[in-house]
Amino acid sequence: MEVTGRVKVINPEQQISATFKKRELVVTTEEQYPQHIMIEFTQDKTDLLNNYAPGEQVKVSINLRGREWVNPQGETKYFNSIQGWRIEKMQPEAPVTGQMPPMPASEAFEPATNFNEEEHDDLPF
Repeated sequence: MEVTGRVKVINPEQQISATFKKRELVVTTEEQYPQHIMIEFTQDKTDLLNNYAPGEQVKVSINLRGREWVNPQGETKYFNSIQGWRIEKMQPEAPVTGQMPPMPASEAFEPATNFNEEEHDDLPF
């Protein structure tokens, strides 16, 4: 799955335990109702965020993760997280090469001088 949008926040790396670290990124989608999506990068993937800054357009490849947890009272709880594993800068859309050239202005054409409305043609309109 992928999330595209503009970088809103890049948090500093957090050392959660001796063997686990994470870094959070918030991407704001660009749609009618923008969403602020928090994406976690863990372990060696935290370094992927070093070359990005707020305001940049990005595409982030993600995995959805879900966990089950039973609290001390015996109640089962469920948690979801969004884990990023790749991030790319989005390039501004460039004009596509090989497109047709723009149409010349109508003033570039001379008006027809041999036009006669009374001449019959076989066109149906």
